[in-house]
Amino acid sequence: MQPEEHEQVALALETLIRETQATIARVEQHGLDATMPEDYQALLDILDSAIKQQREHTMGMLNKE
Repeated sequence: MQPEEHEQVALALETLIRETQATIARVEQHGLDATMPEDYQALLDILDSAIKQQREHTMGMLNKE
């Protein structure tokens, strides 16, 4: 991938990260983290994966291939 492509993916992941964080906050606010722990864990897993992928693409953007 070219640095510009890494940047595009990293920016898309940033949107996903922010939206997932907002969803997690709403879930916690309504107590759904306690009543729906599997769904809550799935959100946390999505967030973790997106952050890791964003880090990889950021490194790809910085390391000019």
